[in-house]
Amino acid sequence: MTTTSTKWAIDPTHSTIEFKTKHLMITTVSGNLKSYEATIETEGEDFTTAKINFSAAIDSITTFNEQRDGHLISGDFFDAANFPHLTFISSAITATGKDTYEMTGSLTMKGVSNEVKLDVVYEGAAKDPWGNHKLGFTVTGKINRTLWNLNWNAALETGGFLIAEDVKINCEVQITKQA
Repeated sequence: MTTTSTKWAIDPTHSTIEFKTKHLMITTVSGNLKSYEATIETEGEDFTTAKINFSAAIDSITTFNEQRDGHLISGDFFDAANFPHLTFISSAITATGKDTYEMTGSLTMKGVSNEVKLDVVYEGAAKDPWGNHKLGFTVTGKINRTLWNLNWNAALETGGFLIAEDVKINCEVQITKQA
């Protein structure tokens, strides 16, 4: 028996791709990516079979501070002029409990690819008023930015550094089944 391939697309109007890191080691600064897309293909609706291909435009980073955003897309950090996109391509999704999964894949930023593991929670399914079949997921994880050569920092007089190496990822994702 052959399983039908199902295609899904991320709904950017109802999704957020967010990151957070510590500043001065005492507060958390948040940002997000405004321009992104993803294609998802599953066998039927079994998400352990999902093949996910995500891409985001680096110059769409916003932390709601124009000067900081400019610094982030500069050569000190993401170097958007030479590396305009970050990508994530899944390699495995494993069920870890009822409605929880671990997603493994390759995250590429600034020309460097590393394997990452992200936690995924299935939040449910619904039909919108226009009959579109939607699914919701929360995706979280943590990466060390220096593994992607995002090394800029400044030492503090009191010890420590201006910006933490660890970056938390938090995504609220709604996807739509394609015809």
